[in-house]
This record gives sequence, C-alpha cells and structure tokens, in this order.
Amino acid sequence: MSRKKKGFIPALALLMVMSIVLSACGGKGGVEGTPEKPVELIWYTIGTPQKDVDKVMAEVSKYTAEKIGVTVKMSMVDWGDYAQKLQVMTASGEAVDIMFTSSWAFDYVQNARKGAFLQTDDLLKEYGQGIVDTLDPAFLEGSKVDGHNYGIPANKELPAQEVWRFNKKLLDKYNLDISKVYSLESLEPMLQKIKASEPDVYPLAVDKNQVPYVPYDYVIEKLPMAVPLNTTDFKIVNVLDTPEMKQILKTMHKYYKAGYIPTEAATLDSLTDLQATGRWFADRATSQPFADNLWSASYGYPVVSTPASEPLIYNWSVMGSMQAISANTKYPEKAMQFLNLLNTDPVLRNMVDSGIEGVHYKKVNDNVMENLDESKNYDMPTFALGNVMLTYLNTTDPANKWEEFKKFNDAGTKAPLLGFNFDTSKVATEIAAVNNVKQEFWAALMTGTVDPDVYLQRANEKFKAAGLDKVMAEAQRQLDEWRAANK
Repeated sequence: MSRKKKGFIPALALLMVMSIVLSACGGKGGVEGTPEKPVELIWYTIGTPQKDVDKVMAEVSKYTAEKIGVTVKMSMVDWGDYAQKLQVMTASGEAVDIMFTSSWAFDYVQNARKGAFLQTDDLLKEYGQGIVDTLDPAFLEGSKVDGHNYGIPANKELPAQEVWRFNKKLLDKYNLDISKVYSLESLEPMLQKIKASEPDVYPLAVDKNQVPYVPYDYVIEKLPMAVPLNTTDFKIVNVLDTPEMKQILKTMHKYYKAGYIPTEAATLDSLTDLQATGRWFADRATSQPFADNLWSASYGYPVVSTPASEPLIYNWSVMGSMQAISANTKYPEKAMQFLNLLNTDPVLRNMVDSGIEGVHYKKVNDNVMENLDESKNYDMPTFALGNVMLTYLNTTDPANKWEEFKKFNDAGTKAPLLGFNFDTSKVATEIAAVNNVKQEFWAALMTGTVDPDVYLQRANEKFKAAGLDKVMAEAQRQLDEWRAANK
C-alpha cells in the first residue's frame, strides 16, 4: 500500500507540473491564443502619452482577438524618456512583448547585439510573409545586424531629407518668402522679424534632441564620429573638429544669444507643447512626400516646409522606425502574427493610427479620413507604428500620395556608410565613457546654449580622455574590412 502511494504522488505531481508548463507556453495545444482565450501582448511605443490610448486599444483588442487570438496593451513613453525607460525595463526583465526601436531612440543595432530583441529570421518566414511581401527589400536587407533581422522596419520613406518647417500663419502674417531658404544662416532675417514682432513666439524651435545638419554620415548617431557625404577615402573624423560643425555651432550660439532659440532648449524633452499652441515660427524636421499635409492635420494649423538637404538613404533612415519582439516574450509567434497583421491589414493599421471611427475621425470615402475634435486625445506618431502606406489619406492629400512615396524611395541616393554597422563590443568601456562625456556637453553645444569657442575644446579634451581615439580607430578598422568585403 505504501509503495503504491509513493508511486502515485510523483505521477500526480508530474501531471500538475506538465499542466502548469503547458499553460505557460503561450497557447501550445490551443489552450491560449484563440478568440475565446486570447493572450495579451504588451507593446511599448514612443511618443507623448495620449489620453485615449486605453479606449482605442480596447477596440483594437476586440479586432485582434477575433483575427489572431491576441489582445493589446499599449504603453506610450515620451520622446525624451523612451530610451532610458526601455533600457531599464529590458535590463530588469520586465514584461514586454513588442517595443519600438530605431537608430535614434533605444538604439536598434546596439540593443540587438546586447540580446534585447528576438532574432526574427524564422518567425518572418513562418508568420510574417505579408511583411516580407510588402516591404521594399532594402528595408529588411539594410536593417540586418551581423546577418540577421531583429526588427520589423516601418514601410515608409526610405531616404531621409532634412527640411525647414514653418508655421504658415506667421509666414502669411508677415509676408515672408522661404523660396531662398536652405542653410541655417539663410533663416536669420526671418528670425529677426519674428523676434521683434512676436514676443511670445519662439523664432527657432529647438529641443535637446536637436543636432544641426552638417554633410556627414555618422558611424553612431549623436556621437562625434563620421565620414563626409562626399568621401572618397572613407576616413572617419571627429565631426566636432570639422569646419562645417564649428561654423554651424557658432551660428546656433549667435541665435541663442539673440533669443531666437528657447532658453531651456538643452533640457527640453520635446517640442510637443509648442506645436500644440502654435507658439513657434520655424524648426527642422525629417520629411517625406506631402509631409506638410500630415503635419498640418496633426497640429490643426497649416505647416509648410522647404528642403535643408538632399534625400539620402542612411542606416538611420532605413532603421528610423522599427518594431522589435522582446527576447523575454512568452508569445513570439503571436507577437509576429500581430506585427504581420499591423503591417498588412488596413483596418487594424488605421485604428492604431487614427483611433475609433466616428469618435476620433470620420471616413470621407474608402481611403480618405477627416479628424474630429476628439482626435486631440489620440494624436499618434504615424511613422512609429508600422506600415505608413496603409494609412488613410487626409482630405488635403493627393490621391497619388503612396505612388509618390514609391518614387521618392526609388530616387534616394545611398549615404557612404549604408549597410555598415559598427560592432562596439571591443571598445565597450570607451563607448560608455564617451557617452558620459556626450551627456555633459552634447545638448548644450548642439542647441547653441554654450559658446563653442570655449566649450568645443573642453568637450574634445574630455572625449579624448574618455577614449574617443581608440573607438575611432576600431571603427576605422571595421569599416576598412567591411569595404574590402563588400566591393
């Protein structure tokens, strides 16, 4: 009798353990991940948190539960806080399934190499075929890290073109002409006029994320290592030592002293509040075809722009907006199914982008929409949420908008470092030290807050002491090897 009891109890325990394991496996055997028993995906995205996110995600979840057996909880983290927040979350193993990543926020390449993201090669083949069929091949090929994909790029503009943007109400009020504007210096007469005439308006809106445009391709965004766009020898230089950067920082400081730039620019997380109130005259942004219409619809007043650079395909533009699956997810297959649906299904994509039909927007016809008053409670960064070319047109958009996007993508010129991703593992200590120096000096210099004649030398001395020369030498070695292998 006692022997039978001893044999029975472990068997019962084994059955209980197997039951627990199966229930935790993300729907193995059909237990979870069905319309009747959906799994919840936690999705972290970048952008100013919106009042109606939970309301919209409740509607999204009804749709996705029926389609693929998942519900969605979206958490938005403001622009300036996103990278740090996600670094802490991934380091601590906090629950997250899908997260926004890019070349400029929560660095895609570096975090892929750190193991933050799941490799998606096999998942794409099995559950993401719609993504593969939809994307320009340059997106997936150009976003590989050491030969593998770790994120899903948004189907959007492929090249990057910098533009000067203007609040059209103020342009019209003072009859200002932007046709000859291109360089930072060419803005000065207009900035003077606005400063003198509109004391409550910032003539040049700048926040701590701003980096003045110079014709260089950065090895790592916002670190001072780059090659000239017209390079023939692919020599990496300290961009802070270049005549172009020295000149533009002097101009920024001149504008700061003149009161054209916000006094708090070096600590200002984003320009969202200024954009909401319209208390700005000019700023700089990365454009796309018909971007003026998108900005105007989002802000609720007319915005126009003019080029500040040529359209070029950089690593950061290919990787400018991506969704990655967390290495800690319990539901990798469901996460990829959701991303595939998000990037191929117009109903889901537009719900995520514009909210609830009849509440936040109304349909004008099959693929054209108009914002309603409640859209102010759900104003999302369209570019950061998946396939842009599935989104409805605004009433001011031309019918051929997405065809023009394809032409724009086809016409882009490749930047010199396109496809090269610096592996920082051999200089990780130096990179960390260089980043600490950047935190001390970068925003203050780039926003014009401090005098570059004084602070550039101090910054360069500290960068040098932190090991920037060693980092540049390792980057140069890898770049030379990459060029030799990719001729």
